[in-house]
Amino acid sequence: MKKRIEDLTVIENKSLNSEFFILKLHAEDQLPKIFPGQFVEARVDGSPSTFLRRPLSVYDTDDKNNLLFLLIKIAGEGSKQLSHLKKNEKLNLVYPLGNSFSKPSGKRVLLVGGGTGVAPMLLLGKYLKAELNILPEFLLGYRSARLIIENEKFEALGKVNITTEDGSRGHKGLITDHPAMQENYNMIYTCGPEVMMKAVARIALNHKISCEVSLENLMGCGIGACLCCVVDTVDKGNVNTCTEGPVFNIRRLKWQN
Repeated sequence: MKKRIEDLTVIENKSLNSEFFILKLHAEDQLPKIFPGQFVEARVDGSPSTFLRRPLSVYDTDDKNNLLFLLIKIAGEGSKQLSHLKKNEKLNLVYPLGNSFSKPSGKRVLLVGGGTGVAPMLLLGKYLKAELNILPEFLLGYRSARLIIENEKFEALGKVNITTEDGSRGHKGLITDHPAMQENYNMIYTCGPEVMMKAVARIALNHKISCEVSLENLMGCGIGACLCCVVDTVDKGNVNTCTEGPVFNIRRLKWQN
C-alpha cells in the first residue's frame, strides 16, 4: 500500500478529559483506504526535545469528507505539544502504516481495549458492523469513570462492557476480571498496556480462542529503519512491529511461549 507524507489541517482539537483529546484532521486530497489497526506517524513541531515522530492509532475516519480522527493521551512533551494544536494549523503525517486486524471466523467477537488501546477498537467495530454484518461486543477498561472515552459511539456499534479500577463505573477491577472474559468467542482483538494484552492472550489461549493483539511499541519511523520497535516472534525471530505489525496473532509472539 502506497504511503503518504503530507500536512493535514486541524479542524478541531477536542479535549475529552484531563488525559485524552481527539484531533479531527482534514486531508486536501481523497483519503487513502485505512484499515482497522493501521496507524500514522505524526511529526511534532515546536518541541525541541521530541526528535522522533509519534505513532498514533487511527481512531476513526470519514472517507466522504476526507476526515481522519486521532485519539491521543497526554503522556509526555510530544503529546502535550500536540494537545495545543489549534484549528487551521497543520499536522504532518506519514500514513497509512502497518497491517490490520484479520477477519474473524465467526460472528461472536470481543474487542478489548485498555487506556489508549481503546483507540483502534472504534474503527474496528465500525468495520465489523458495516462490512461484515457483525455486532461486536466491547470490553473497555479505564482507571476511573472520568476517563471514559465517547462511550456512546461504541454503544452504537454493539454491547459495551466497562471496567474501572476504582469501581466508579461498571465492573470494578482489571479488564481480565470481567465475566465477559470467561465467555466463548470466535475471536478476541485487544490493544492496551502489554501486561493487559498478555493476560487477555493467556485467557484466549486457555479457552482455545483465536486472538490478535495490536502492540503499542515505540515506533520512531514507521518504516522499519530505526529498529526501535523490534519484537521476537516464533516464525521469523526479531521483526519490526511497524512493518510486520502492529497487529499480531498471539501464537506468533514469543512472549506467549
